[in-house]
Amino acid sequence: MKKPLIRLNNIYFYYDGRVVLKNLNLDIHEGDRVGLMGPNGSGKTTLLYIIMGLLKPSSGTVEIFGKIRQKEKDFIEVRQKIGLLFQDSDSQLFCPTVKEDIAFGPLNLGKSKEEALNIVKETCDILGLKGFEDRVTYKLSGGEKKLVALATVIAMNPLCYLLDEPSAGLDEKTIDRLTNYLLNKANTYLVVSHDKEFLSRTTQKIYYIQNGTISKSVE
Repeated sequence: MKKPLIRLNNIYFYYDGRVVLKNLNLDIHEGDRVGLMGPNGSGKTTLLYIIMGLLKPSSGTVEIFGKIRQKEKDFIEVRQKIGLLFQDSDSQLFCPTVKEDIAFGPLNLGKSKEEALNIVKETCDILGLKGFEDRVTYKLSGGEKKLVALATVIAMNPLCYLLDEPSAGLDEKTIDRLTNYLLNKANTYLVVSHDKEFLSRTTQKIYYIQNGTISKSVE
């Protein structure tokens, strides 16, 4: 079997003297579509941040694309090839307009301005954001910001998606669009969500995290 894209091995993470993650192990292989559930404060978002190098584990190893990742420079490639959707859209959006926010990632990956604008158009069409391109981002509603944040991730065409509560704040029609995108266009992803129905529609297996450990599969 090929090496996993993402391997977390014996991960511990402490915050303010509290154990958040304890001897946690997780493998994500190419083609895996995994859901992750758990109570608030159980470490779901922390786990995603550790994969992206935004938090450093207290101990254990983070192996991504077959390489151990420890230092900040080790995560440059990770952030180019793995797309993280933050739970709070305001953490993701920082440009004046929707178009600029969506184009930011492709331009940083070396796409031309014309290529980036084409990606903006395609991504807006996918998520029902046509006509939003020149809207001022900070004036959008919470659900609209969530969609634009999703668009910034999709525009990067990542090898793997890490999605933190992607369906929260979206209406049923938009959730259907997101579901169709994941099932038909995205190959590998880890979705953190409290919405078991959404996970049952979009993932092959659902794990449960509690007491710092991924302890069981949810049927």
